[in-house]
Amino acid sequence: MEYIRLGQSGLKVSRLCLGTMNMGTPQWKPWIFDEARSEPIVRHALEAGVNFIDLADFYSTGVGEEVVGRILKRLARREEIVVTTKVGYDMGAYQNAGGHSRKHIMDGIDGSLTRLGMDYVDIYMLHFFDVNTPVEETMGALNDIVRAGKARYIGVSTMYTWQFAKIMQVCERNGWHKPINMQLQLNLAYREEEREMIPYCQDQGVGVSVFSPLARGLLTSDANSTRNQTDFFTAQMYGDDVSREIAASVARVAARRGVS
Repeated sequence: MEYIRLGQSGLKVSRLCLGTMNMGTPQWKPWIFDEARSEPIVRHALEAGVNFIDLADFYSTGVGEEVVGRILKRLARREEIVVTTKVGYDMGAYQNAGGHSRKHIMDGIDGSLTRLGMDYVDIYMLHFFDVNTPVEETMGALNDIVRAGKARYIGVSTMYTWQFAKIMQVCERNGWHKPINMQLQLNLAYREEEREMIPYCQDQGVGVSVFSPLARGLLTSDANSTRNQTDFFTAQMYGDDVSREIAASVARVAARRGVS
């Protein structure tokens, strides 16, 4: 396994990051693995040298953090792994159950730490850009969370480059902790982030991690998989002819190379 510093921070992470959206309870989505089926995946990743584990409170509406937290407690020493979780999507049907208000962010970090059974997360990330909350309110709350020791660093995910620039400017202006990581969607069927976001992150010294490297299952070329048949995001984002042509091309290259 190779290890790199995440952006210009001192944090060293494995080149491969283990995503955990598929871990929690199948009651949330039919393609989710329960704890017994998730543990071998986590163990395999750790044994291969992966130290970078990505979660979100939204996964299985909190059960994902509970499941992965228990597994990590059994398999790893806390100081040897880098754990990130995200905040923003609704965790209930009540007012302030989601978004990036100071109230929800403060509730969110405490809820995540309780479910994970941890004293801190290494990176606390915004799951998206909340257009309904002032950036100053959001980033001020995240800065306070770092200063309180509940997170070592902060990060962001899934937004336009101008929105990320706004976040960075607010942090610079107020002397707050800046995000060290941008988690974005990047795969052979979706390369938009190569246009502006990745060059911006390189310019600003922000680390980049990737979600949906297999385009939510499309690039496995297994149209009959449970994920491809039941994840409506797959059809919504990759239901066009061009995406299917890309998947067919991937399958041809794989066949020539004798790999899956």
